[in-house]
Amino acid sequence: MISTGLARALRDAGLSWTPRSGDRFHIDRHELDADVFTVSELTIEAHEYPSGTVLGFNGTTEWALDSVDLGDTLWLPHEDQLRDLLRTAFRSLEVIDDGYRVTIELAGQRTPFESISAPEAYGLALLAVLERLHA
Repeated sequence: MISTGLARALRDAGLSWTPRSGDRFHIDRHELDADVFTVSELTIEAHEYPSGTVLGFNGTTEWALDSVDLGDTLWLPHEDQLRDLLRTAFRSLEVIDDGYRVTIELAGQRTPFESISAPEAYGLALLAVLERLHA
């Protein structure tokens, strides 16, 4: 799973989220940073309204939360989602001594991104792509 800091940087760089079953997210409030939620048709469903998307908590018994606006959440994309978002820029994933290296091609140049986890390396690469797109 990617770090909250990287997820926030990706969102701030323009990564948008359309919730799907199985997606993980934080509620973007400091007191809830340790809690990871999963969109599930049984417990947390995405409801589309003209005013925006709301994540509804169905039958939640831990604490009283009926719904949360999508803007108050922080998506934690899975490794495969990050790889898919890189699209044609993705070149390779390698295991290295202390983690993983993702290489992408950006502006005709191959650029590596390393981290202790594969999802984090993918996320760093995607952040570079988004920053270049929005520069």
